[in-house]
Amino acid sequence: MRHLKQLASIAMVALPLAFAAAPSHAAYPEKPVRWLVPYAAGGGSDFLARTIGNALAPLLGQPVVVENKPGGNTAIAASETARSAPDGYTVLSADNGTLVFNPALYKTLSYDPAKDLAPVTLLGRFPMILVASPQSGINSVKDLVEHAKADKNGMNYASAGAGSPHHLAMELLKSELGLNRMVHVPYRGASPSLIDVAGGQVPVMMVDLAAGAGFIKDGKVKPIAVANEERLPQLPDVPTFAELGYKNIVAAAHVGMVVPSGTPQQTIDALNTKVVAALNEPATRQKLIAFGVEPVGNTPAQYTELLAAETAKWQKLIRDLGITLD
Repeated sequence: MRHLKQLASIAMVALPLAFAAAPSHAAYPEKPVRWLVPYAAGGGSDFLARTIGNALAPLLGQPVVVENKPGGNTAIAASETARSAPDGYTVLSADNGTLVFNPALYKTLSYDPAKDLAPVTLLGRFPMILVASPQSGINSVKDLVEHAKADKNGMNYASAGAGSPHHLAMELLKSELGLNRMVHVPYRGASPSLIDVAGGQVPVMMVDLAAGAGFIKDGKVKPIAVANEERLPQLPDVPTFAELGYKNIVAAAHVGMVVPSGTPQQTIDALNTKVVAALNEPATRQKLIAFGVEPVGNTPAQYTELLAAETAKWQKLIRDLGITLD
């Protein structure tokens, strides 16, 4: 009996030592990060994710695996992210459509951006540019207004897709300029819409610089005005709408990083720090700027505040104009 008591005492003394010797849980991250992009490979969002991902992997000490999950006007990738474990190992590139437009455009949605997704940081902005076909005779905003009002059938305009930032930017322009008879012609992506504008089949559209730079540089489409608060350094001779007297025509595709709701704030903050550091690497910034992206990189709180302002602005426009995609 005394021998058993001695063994029990030894075991009780050794127990804390065993716990002390046990390895503590590794800090985030301890495995690869999966980055979902809700568009096909080769586009602006894909380029943004892969460029930042290449710089991010060494900072995390883990691979960053970019997966393209297009479809459902970004809802497929957003829903998959929302259903993923809230542990920081699944992240999503989310633009205005995903986080701001879709809840107002669809009566039913497979995810709720406010409840299911948590902001990490705004990665970059793709400012919108009004461009016209060289054959259209439109060389200024004044020309656009005159041509659109003279067209009794309603002047057509192209977009990269229904519910895209390009589409909503033109709807904002229509509202501000009183051109409500203009008719939307949606395409499946920016490239096919630009081809038809360049060919004269459709006279105008809004496009981001990343998608439209080649067409603009080659003179296939003519830049008329920039829907940005300041002139773009890549297009120093193109005025902003504000300079022309239309200060409310400001529009850009905002692409940020989000994670599933319920992800610990400590994990979100750690991820934010690394992503912003990757964005601020000079080589990364230069690649993005050359592509036509304005790099940002802000805090989760700042991104949340921006999303609230964007939601108020764009969802009101969508409701006022009665735009639906159901």
